[in-house]
Amino acid sequence: MNRGLAKAIVLLPVPVLIIVPAIILILSRGTIVSPDVQVPTQVTFWVAVDFLTAGIFLAAWSARVIVAVGEGTPAPWEPTRKLVIAGPYRYVRNPMITGVLLILIGETILWNTWALFLWAVVFFVANLIYFPVVEENGLEQRFGEEYLAYKAHVPRWIPRLQSWDGKRTTP
Repeated sequence: MNRGLAKAIVLLPVPVLIIVPAIILILSRGTIVSPDVQVPTQVTFWVAVDFLTAGIFLAAWSARVIVAVGEGTPAPWEPTRKLVIAGPYRYVRNPMITGVLLILIGETILWNTWALFLWAVVFFVANLIYFPVVEENGLEQRFGEEYLAYKAHVPRWIPRLQSWDGKRTTP
């Protein structure tokens, strides 16, 4: 694993998926948003496992494609050199964040607490603001028309049913 990717994994998903949820679970226990952490039922356990598995797979696949195709990392301090329109990026512009949200939903279902649900909402709203204001402007500056065509054909959050082949056609 390259050093930039390892740093990105430690500094980005670990706090969002492990540290913050652990702090929330500890601090919110016995409050109105998290009266008591309950042992999941067999059904909720397996539903949570499905969300967690899908999220981990999607986030890992997305990171791998960024490194292999984009020649960079998911981190803003070591961005890709090439625009990535491969793998999950043919269906949705932010598959890594979609994967992280699936993991957060899985954690919420597993621990059965509103406190983690509220954290997932805060994380999503922060990304709703960050991506159009910061990330997409930077990508437009770096990749120009190529990114604008991609942006016109591939949705930000909800995946397309069919992959986009990268050809510039009417959206």
